[in-house]
Amino acid sequence: MAELLPVSTQAYSPPVSVRHDDSLVSVPLNRSIHLTIILPPNDQGDRLPQNRLPQDRLPVLYLNDGQDLPKLHMTEVLDSLYQQQAIRPFVLVAIHAGDRIQEYGTAAQADYMNRGSKAARYTDFVLTELIPYVEKHYPVRTDAASSVFAGFSLGGLSAFDIVYHHPDRFSRAGVFSGSFWWRSRAFDGAYSDDTDRIAHQLVRHGGGVQPLRFWFETGTDDETSDRNNNGIIDSIEDTTDLIDELVRKGYRRDTDIRYVEVPGGQHNQETWRAVMPDFLIWTFGR
Repeated sequence: MAELLPVSTQAYSPPVSVRHDDSLVSVPLNRSIHLTIILPPNDQGDRLPQNRLPQDRLPVLYLNDGQDLPKLHMTEVLDSLYQQQAIRPFVLVAIHAGDRIQEYGTAAQADYMNRGSKAARYTDFVLTELIPYVEKHYPVRTDAASSVFAGFSLGGLSAFDIVYHHPDRFSRAGVFSGSFWWRSRAFDGAYSDDTDRIAHQLVRHGGGVQPLRFWFETGTDDETSDRNNNGIIDSIEDTTDLIDELVRKGYRRDTDIRYVEVPGGQHNQETWRAVMPDFLIWTFGR
């Protein structure tokens, strides 16, 4: 399993700054949104965005399932990476989930059990409410090249869907154990991988190549299911098949896509915490 990078003792860096924000109320989701904001060392957010020069603003990472930050040990991970000067400063905006089984998914289509029925509303919330709110209250850059979205499991599917369909707002997606099994038909005699996996179909029939990059992770023990009995668990095959669709679309494996397969990795926050430095260095590395 991937391990956290050791903490360097060569240079001292102050810890990150954590804020909790309950001020945002979403109209399409009809609920209050709890955000956890993590600012980099030496930036306490005391200067409002409008009082900063554009070059003083920072890249931003939006993260689904923000309620899991303690299980991910996110502040410790970030403190370690900043201590080593392994990453550039950025703002983390962690969105705490509501009705995640309905809000996360693919905006264009719910799955065969109507899960993800609110995914289009969640996308609307991200684009029309969350991003403007964050840009107004926190020192983030406003260009797509500086904006990243990531998530875990269903939240990873959601992050991929939002980034893939909105390259004008985001440039990178991070997907930890993404739920790319998301399908339009139950596993029955009529089911086909070629036609019934929703994310794969959206890529296959989508537009041309955009200036996007993708980071994917799966663990070899993410699950035990192997629906076609080929010796590869479904979570790995669904992810690598999606990567193949992206490559067929025109994205390049060597520059546009990174795939990390964690030996012994499981579908849990411990595995995702361990591989988080790889994602953050890929995204914000110096």
